[in-house]
Amino acid sequence: MNLLLDTHSFIWFIDDHPALSSHARDLIAEPTHTIFLSIASIWEMAIKVSLGKLELNQPFELFLPYHLIRNNINILDIAIDHAMRVATLPFHHRDPFDRLIIAQSLIENIPIIGSDAVFDAYGVSRLW
Repeated sequence: MNLLLDTHSFIWFIDDHPALSSHARDLIAEPTHTIFLSIASIWEMAIKVSLGKLELNQPFELFLPYHLIRNNINILDIAIDHAMRVATLPFHHRDPFDRLIIAQSLIENIPIIGSDAVFDAYGVSRLW
């Protein structure tokens, strides 16, 4: 099964944070699943690191590749159809990064692992 991580799900998985549900943790850790992280999430984390809103235990340029490789997480690039889909989404959610992740989930037909129930209003498959 292909799964797309919400930004928080990625961070919580890496940090072994208790906010990540046990079901979500099991889905991410399942070796038969192909896990994706959107470039939108990487961009969001980079911005938050630069603003001091996200603190990591090592520089971002070391943190990200290490955890992607260690956890066998693939990158989901942003395609033009993903970006164009954002223009047609209703404004249930205002966060631009989440809106792009929602568009990617809809176009690629990949369930999102995330805690944000607002995603459900878009008809995505959200697992938690």
